[in-house]
Amino acid sequence: MRVIKAPLRVSEQGFTLLEIMVVVVIIGLLVAAVAPNFMGQIDTAAINRARTDIRQIETALNLYRLDNFRYPSTAEGLEALVRNPGETSAPNWKQQLPRIPVDPWDQPYQYLSPGQRGDFDVFTLGADRQEGGEGINADIGNWDL
Repeated sequence: MRVIKAPLRVSEQGFTLLEIMVVVVIIGLLVAAVAPNFMGQIDTAAINRARTDIRQIETALNLYRLDNFRYPSTAEGLEALVRNPGETSAPNWKQQLPRIPVDPWDQPYQYLSPGQRGDFDVFTLGADRQEGGEGINADIGNWDL
């Protein structure tokens, strides 16, 4: 007579609550260690973007001057790079920028012509939107580039 054995019960596989909690704690520790370094990179990226925007605006202003023999006035502002300020102001006007960029802190770039530090000044007041400051709050202008 043949004895039939019941198949062995396959144990269910999965994670216990304790194992999941240990993994969550480890991930939390890793995030806590990496996050401060990552946040510093965000500030550096914002400063680099502002410098790049200012260089782009500076190039557009120099092209405007080549076409019209002068920089836009402070009253005309950077808008003269996007929209024609008029035949008398810019007889050879060409659009130099598709749009006027805003700084990484969603504020318009400042423009003075004549500038206090050169033919013109293009600058941002930084994250704090006040003159002076250090780090991410420092003023960034074409005189720094």
